[in-house]
Amino acid sequence: MLGITDPPVATPTFIEWGWFSISIPNLIVIGVMVLLFALAFVLPFPGSHGKDSTGDES
Repeated sequence: MLGITDPPVATPTFIEWGWFSISIPNLIVIGVMVLLFALAFVLPFPGSHGKDSTGDES
């Protein structure tokens, strides 16, 4: 059974750039979040195909 004081299995690799450092797994998560955010702007909403986007029903 693992105890609370056991060391982590592996330490992540860090990218260091001046005063800024970030681990590779965190960088991947941030990249995926930015990609999903960008896709939310590009992809249309479901069910909005072929409908007038102005909301005018006349």
